[in-house]
Amino acid sequence: MSRLDKDPTVVEWSSEEHVIPYRSPIDNRIHRYFVDFYVKKKMPDGKTQTALIEIKPKAQTRPPVVINKPNKRYINEVMTWGVNEAKWKAATAFCKDRGWTFEILTEDHLGLKF
Repeated sequence: MSRLDKDPTVVEWSSEEHVIPYRSPIDNRIHRYFVDFYVKKKMPDGKTQTALIEIKPKAQTRPPVVINKPNKRYINEVMTWGVNEAKWKAATAFCKDRGWTFEILTEDHLGLKF
């Protein structure tokens, strides 16, 4: 967040203020997705660009590897992936309707080592 405060191109930003409805594949009900960040930046041409940004561990940004004997951990990973995918599809459509972008950042993007 200090990166956003210090970046002179950032016009405005907020954290978890944009709520996007999505349908969960687990219970088929509508839930609310609070996207991590909203960022509006001034581009070199003077126009602004707006993005919604989600921060996730890299392991949660790809589907789990299929295994022959599903265990609790695998089932949990499949469910997490399904919910995340539903959220991200809803966020992508939400942003597209507004001319914004949706980005998922991982520890690789943030320069973190675990």
